[in-house]
Amino acid sequence: MQSSKEHIIAALHKGVRLDGRKNDEFRPVTIEVGFINTAEGSARVRCGDTEVLAGVKMGMGKPYPDTPDKGVLMVNAELLPLSSPLFEQGPPTHEAIELARVIDRGIRESKTIDDKALCIEPGVSVWMANVDICPLNTDGNLIDVGALAAIAALKDAKMPSIVDGKADYKHRTEDRLPVNGLPLPITVIKIGDVLLVDPTAAELAAADSRLTVTTEENGKLCALQKGGEGTLLASDIEAMLDVVIAKVKVLRKSLVEALK
Repeated sequence: MQSSKEHIIAALHKGVRLDGRKNDEFRPVTIEVGFINTAEGSARVRCGDTEVLAGVKMGMGKPYPDTPDKGVLMVNAELLPLSSPLFEQGPPTHEAIELARVIDRGIRESKTIDDKALCIEPGVSVWMANVDICPLNTDGNLIDVGALAAIAALKDAKMPSIVDGKADYKHRTEDRLPVNGLPLPITVIKIGDVLLVDPTAAELAAADSRLTVTTEENGKLCALQKGGEGTLLASDIEAMLDVVIAKVKVLRKSLVEALK
């Protein structure tokens, strides 16, 4: 009897993905913003059977000594058993840490958030943007879907009022969080000699390697993350980048339409 990986590889050699998609085709994507009333910004993103919720909470805190006039961005991810039988309760796993770090890096390195605009009083008080990512159902591609939810939530966020030096979360202003771009990642996996986007959980388990590429709206590359035990040749990376450049435009268009 063939293993799941052997079955997937056999199908790919026939030019078929198990769910009928083309190799460079995403599952249907839906984006909803303003989903959590108690968060300053929120979004729920569905991509096939993967569903991720992201929320943004703004807190006031002391800036770091080396950046006294800049606010702080923090991205956290929690992989709960309710979203997949593969996840367990307990301390953050390697997968959760990687998910948060890759999404954080793409946002941070793109300079999409004007962190100086988050300064309240230099050296004394700044806004801290906390982004929490929580998969509700998991069937692969959490990095891309999680990042899409995180960016949508950040774009949706409104700043709290400040009353007597404290944040008043019951009265939000009309000022948006200063988010100036839409950096988005696309993850491409390699199984044998075949490249796939938006991998399902089964395809990810069968992958030899993967590459997540985050780009800005102007096409500038701002972050890379390689995963998997397999190696990638320069020709593989070039082919993956070509796929990313083509597919991220479609994903970004869906995000722009959802934010209107």
